[in-house]
Amino acid sequence: MTKTNTQKMVQIALIGALYTVLTLAFAPFSFGSVQFRLSEALTLLPLFSPVGIWGVTFGCFFSNLLGFLLGTNPIGAADAFVGTAASLSAAVVTHLIGRCVFSKNERRCRLIRCLLAPVPVVVMNALLVGAELAVIFGGKPGESFGAIFAFQALSVAAGEILVCYTVGMLLCGVLYRNDLYKKFFR
Repeated sequence: MTKTNTQKMVQIALIGALYTVLTLAFAPFSFGSVQFRLSEALTLLPLFSPVGIWGVTFGCFFSNLLGFLLGTNPIGAADAFVGTAASLSAAVVTHLIGRCVFSKNERRCRLIRCLLAPVPVVVMNALLVGAELAVIFGGKPGESFGAIFAFQALSVAAGEILVCYTVGMLLCGVLYRNDLYKKFFR
């Protein structure tokens, strides 16, 4: 294994571990119908490198699985797969946004990337995790699946928007300032 591959694996492991620690440290807010995962700020890292795709994906998988095994994730083991699928698909699209050129002005281009990066995270989690929550938690007899899904999707989206457009934006700003992302993701 080359030095470059070892560095990438270490970066993936660090991102995954940080995601897992942040999710489990704030477990009461990380799982359930209303989710506020501070770790979701890390879902913007694929904007800078494909390493972020795998770090966030593995972090999400281990967080959801460990949360289930530790009894803090009431959604169940299915969340390790559905939530991870949402994170992986969002991470790939976020990475593609990071490769796009929106303007000849690099500063403006970076701003547009930062503003667009959370969109796939919000949308994919709202759709996939919202559907998962609607199926698992169900509703009262006679309630339509559509109404339950809409509530769950909107509550997940609200948490994602709050975290990604505050802490996530701060993270993007820090990494873009003085090109820190180039130092971390060589």
